[in-house]
This record gives sequence, C-alpha cells and structure tokens, in this order.
Amino acid sequence: MDKPSEEAALRDLVRRTVETTPVLDIHTHLYPPRFGPLMAWGIDEMLTYHYLVAELFRVAALPYDRFWAMSRREQADCVWKHLFLDRSPISEACRGVLTVLHALGLDVRRRDLSAVRSYFASVSAEDYTNTVFRLANVRAVIMTNDPFDDAERPAWLAGAETDARFLSALRIDVLLNQWERAAPRLREWGYDVRGDLNASDCRAVGRFLEDWIGRIAPRYMAVSLPPEFAFPEEGARGRLMEQCVLPAAQRAGIPLAMMIGVRRRVNPALRLAGDGVGRASTEPIERLCTSFPENRFLVTMLSRENQHELCVAARKLPNLLVFGCWWFLNNPSFIEEMTRARLEMLGLSFIPQHSDARVMDQLIYKWAHSRAVIAEVIADKYVDLLRAGWVPAESEIRRDIADLFGGLFERFCGRLQTGVEA
Repeated sequence: MDKPSEEAALRDLVRRTVETTPVLDIHTHLYPPRFGPLMAWGIDEMLTYHYLVAELFRVAALPYDRFWAMSRREQADCVWKHLFLDRSPISEACRGVLTVLHALGLDVRRRDLSAVRSYFASVSAEDYTNTVFRLANVRAVIMTNDPFDDAERPAWLAGAETDARFLSALRIDVLLNQWERAAPRLREWGYDVRGDLNASDCRAVGRFLEDWIGRIAPRYMAVSLPPEFAFPEEGARGRLMEQCVLPAAQRAGIPLAMMIGVRRRVNPALRLAGDGVGRASTEPIERLCTSFPENRFLVTMLSRENQHELCVAARKLPNLLVFGCWWFLNNPSFIEEMTRARLEMLGLSFIPQHSDARVMDQLIYKWAHSRAVIAEVIADKYVDLLRAGWVPAESEIRRDIADLFGGLFERFCGRLQTGVEA
C-alpha cells in the first residue's frame, strides 16, 4: 500500500472507531424517566434550552417579562419563528436541534413544527430514552444530583431506583458557595449546625456528606466555582473545602470535580441563560493538588484563555484529570483547538468531552458534533505517528479511544494515579 493510501486507511479506521465506541458521558444534567418531571425531553424542551433563549433575545424585540409569561409551548414557537424561520438556524445550538430531528428520521426541510410535535407525542419517555442512548452511542451518563434541590431531594429520600445507565454525582454548589443558605437547611434536616463553622459544625457537615454519599453512591462530588475562586481562601468556602469536602471525598475514595470560571447572573433577566464567563487562576488547583495528594481532582475551566495553563498544570500533577469542553466552549472550533492542544501536551491522559446535556435529546447532537471533530484531530495525530515510522495497530487505536471515551475516567475514579513528570 502506498503512503497516501495507508494514511487514508488509517484515517478511516480512526473515524470508524470514534463513531462506534460507546461513550461514558461524565457530566450531564439528565434524569431517567423514573424521576418524572425532572426528566426534560422533546422538541419544546430543546427549543427553550437556555442557549437558544439567549440567542433569541439578540434578534427579537421582545420584553423579557412577556417571554417568561408565555407557556413552554409558546416560548418554543417564538424561538422557532425567530431563529429557524426568520433567519437560517446556523448557530451551534440551532444546528443541534436539526441534528437531533434528522437523526430521528424527521424531515426538517418541511419546517413543520406541528409534525415534529406529533412525533414526540407518539413516543413514551422510556422508549425515547432508549432511542437517544442508541443514536448517541452512549453507554451511561453521570447526572448532577443536588441534595439542596427541593424537586430532587424527596426522590432520593424515598429510595428512588434509577436506571443503571444513569450514574450519580453529588453536587455541592449550595454548600460551598452559599453557606448562609445551606446552614439553616442542614439544621432543618437534623444536623447540629450553628453556622459559624466551628469544629462541631464541620463534623456535622462531614456527616451530611457521608450520608448523601451513602444514599446516592456518587462517582464524584462536584461544584461550579467563580473566576475568583482561591485556595487557601478565607471564609466559609475555604474552610468547608479543607475541613469537610476533601476529607469526605478521600474517605469515600471519590474525586472532587471542579468547574471553574462561571460568572452567575450577568444578565438576571435572562434567568438560567444569563450567566457569563471569566478568566480564573490555575494556582488554586495547583495548591489543592499538592496540599491534598491523596485526593483526586477532575477539572474543567470555562474560559478559553485558561486552557493552556490548565494543560501545563495537569502535566505536573498526577492527581489532576482535565475533562471536557464546558458550556461556552462546547462549540466545534473550540473543541478542535482544545483537543489538539491537550493531545500534544497530555497525550491520552485527559477526557476530551462531556455533553453537559440538560435535555435528553441533546445527547444525540452533542456527541455527534463532538465525535466528528475529535475523530479528525485524533486521526491527524495517528498520521503524524505513521509519518514518523510508527504504525499504530487497530487494537491500539481501539484501546486508546476506549480510554478517551470513559476507560481512563473509570480508572481515575478507582485509584490514584502515580508518577510525576520530571
């Protein structure tokens, strides 16, 4: 086989392997049908996803209050008109809706929202969940489970049985970022918390965390943090992190996932769509990893400008695993740039993507779009090896991609990596 043919065959093999390897989606906001109204799915949920709501207000002369007073169906109609009919749906969020509908076999050329709604009215949540997992080629997802969420908490207290494909993660944003709100709730639930975070308070918080770890068996604890996050840090968050969260994570043998860089309520009138981004420092990550070497940390950062520094930190810290292209970075141009840089700096020791899906349907488009980009970047790197005289075996390629799509994450959650780059 001549060299161009050999390279083309290698690219085809990588593309097929990326396409056919089932993925473990390590961060979503999804729920199984057994959680009832917490499960979001269907065309109206897709069209009113906060990415599209933010985009809507850029083009529609519509008062915020008027939009929020509409029913979900009316809001979806509004988004469809302004973003799909009055102009071409060219943004990534709009294209995602079309990718889903096309994958389901629906004719988007007709621009017939009523026909689309008829399809969704004809399927059950259970059957649709199976369809989505099959089309997205996702073997399991990790949820976001917040014990401070009054809509979700009762389901766990009642002993909710979840689908085996839906794994849990203990979300602790309220605990770490809103202690003044968390303390009275803990007292209400029977934990002896005064609120001043003395030693007794910290023991009570530790019991709370251990209770919920035992109740939901999370794969990790997770928190989103503002750009100004620091460690060490004066105040409640720093003390809770050091005295409660990290000891509980170590005892349970689970990582702490930190998603850093979100600026909440930049435009409060947009509600969930109103959050923004800010550049953070990687120094707190470095201090946490070196101060708590027995703990493991999963980290993603929201600012594009933070990505190089995060890769450098990960090269030096074996208990740090970089993951995903989060939120505003979940666009093909950024996915390509970040995946290429990470492969060049970290080899295969990172998690290239997570969906962050809030609507079940989004698993289809977010993974279809991400796989297409990731496949091309990985193929380039294997061709580089080929040109250097190293011929990657098919079994090696399958092994590597299986690691990127969940295997490495599972090992990282199971044990502490060893070995530090000199």
